[in-house]
Amino acid sequence: MKKYSKSKINRIKRGQNRAVYEVEKINTILDAGFIGFVSYTYEGSAISLPMAYGRNGNKIYLHGSQANRMLLSLLEGGKMSMTVMHLDALVLARSGLHHSVNYRSATLFGSVRKIEKATEKEAALHCFMEQMMKGRWDGIRPMKPEELSRTLVVEMAIETASAKIRDVGVNDDSEDYNLPIWAGLVPLKQVALAPISDENLRENIPIPSHVLEYYKLHQ
Repeated sequence: MKKYSKSKINRIKRGQNRAVYEVEKINTILDAGFIGFVSYTYEGSAISLPMAYGRNGNKIYLHGSQANRMLLSLLEGGKMSMTVMHLDALVLARSGLHHSVNYRSATLFGSVRKIEKATEKEAALHCFMEQMMKGRWDGIRPMKPEELSRTLVVEMAIETASAKIRDVGVNDDSEDYNLPIWAGLVPLKQVALAPISDENLRENIPIPSHVLEYYKLHQ
């Protein structure tokens, strides 16, 4: 299985038993999400913002307005990092310091470039839309040329990455296991509720099959 090589920037030091460097496993974490936390520096201040993304191979796509401060800062710096995290359970232990969470977290590092060509922009936005909901792109109107020109699209080439996964139960001190205190997991998941049609929708427009399939899969 292909792995990202370890270096100072992506090596996991604390909790090495939870470290993951396999490309396929990291991609699985990325594909299970739609929002990543992007870090950048603006006028000497460190800022981290949630951003929707799309993934295609080792490329991550972000988009915004042509004046988007974050995207412009990333392009100026030439490098970026993004973290995607899924919270899977609360781990409730017998002592406060052994409380934890089960999670899947991936952090990416790479170089960025501005996508200029309209065909490349449209392909990147298609990737973004399919990350949000598979099949959605084919259910919407075509992108207008002026919309593409107003949109800044940034591509991140993933150069290295690492992930951490915790998927185990409570880990208390041995002397605490006989205490009369409940301990265990509270599993968590993000779910989709039934689709709600727009109040301005024309009459007799049914909910598309790709929306219903998404709902059934994530309810």
